[in-house]
Amino acid sequence: MRRGFGVAAMPENPIHHPHDKLFKVGFSLPENAAAFLREELPAPVAQAVDWSRLRLEPGSFIDSHLRLSTSDLLFSAPLGDGNCLVYILFEHQTREDSMLALRLLRYMVRIWETWQRSQPAGARLPTILPVVLAHDSKPWKLSREFASLFEVPVGHESDMAPFVPDFCFQLIELATRRFEGIPGTPTGVVILRTMKAERSGDWFAELVWDEALMIQLPDDILDLVFRYMFRADIDKERFRSRVNSILAVELKTKAMTLADQLLAEGLEKGIEKGIEKGLRKGIQTALEVRFGDVPEDLSLAIKEIYEVVRLERLLRVAIDAASLDDFRLRI
Repeated sequence: MRRGFGVAAMPENPIHHPHDKLFKVGFSLPENAAAFLREELPAPVAQAVDWSRLRLEPGSFIDSHLRLSTSDLLFSAPLGDGNCLVYILFEHQTREDSMLALRLLRYMVRIWETWQRSQPAGARLPTILPVVLAHDSKPWKLSREFASLFEVPVGHESDMAPFVPDFCFQLIELATRRFEGIPGTPTGVVILRTMKAERSGDWFAELVWDEALMIQLPDDILDLVFRYMFRADIDKERFRSRVNSILAVELKTKAMTLADQLLAEGLEKGIEKGIEKGLRKGIQTALEVRFGDVPEDLSLAIKEIYEVVRLERLLRVAIDAASLDDFRLRI
């Protein structure tokens, strides 16, 4: 198998979702992915993979409408006297998908089709090791076997077996793992413990704030972990207090700086949101006082405006517009 895919299956979009960003920044590094996967795949397979030569491949293969709830990474590595692909599907949705195996097959077919375009005619397809990392607060009950999705007449199972395609995926559920049972590098462990805490609500568990691990994190990862915590539903005062209780001097200095910055940013955003809300209400009230009921579409249009400067201008327009139509034309 040639190394590299050439053209990605789908263009990469900028990462905005916090789950996606933290997962990809941490596990795009082969050393972090390898340290985790070698402990999670079946032992005979894990022992056959040359993890020291694990390589990240380009592209994302998931459906575009699922990009807010699903992320993926593809790696290649030698396996025995050949090669294989390792595909990680990170599911951070909170709803179990009974047809996950079918969706996973669709992504795997996209991977093979992309791989095939860079190979000579007739080249045999590489084996894909599919791994699903489930980020939910509760265990899933779905089967890991694709064949379980098929309805096969009772008594004809063996007869139909040759006609029913099948594969199995490795399912890793953070909900069923204890914090201390998550393997990997310090970066990988801290990221997955933080994500588990986001679902379980155990933000201040000692193992989430393991200083021996946190002190080994690169500055950019520590920043992302704290931002992930801060953007979630976490007690901000308790967060500040927990940061203040860190014992390691260097880590505490970095953490306090980040905490102060996040608190300041949060306050600034809160003030800005309050101003936006006040301006929208002022515009709506001015229009109602002057012209009576405001059409629903116009009210919705006002609610969809977030720029403070623009809202300030529209408040003045609402005060001096000749009519609702005049206001509408000047939005």
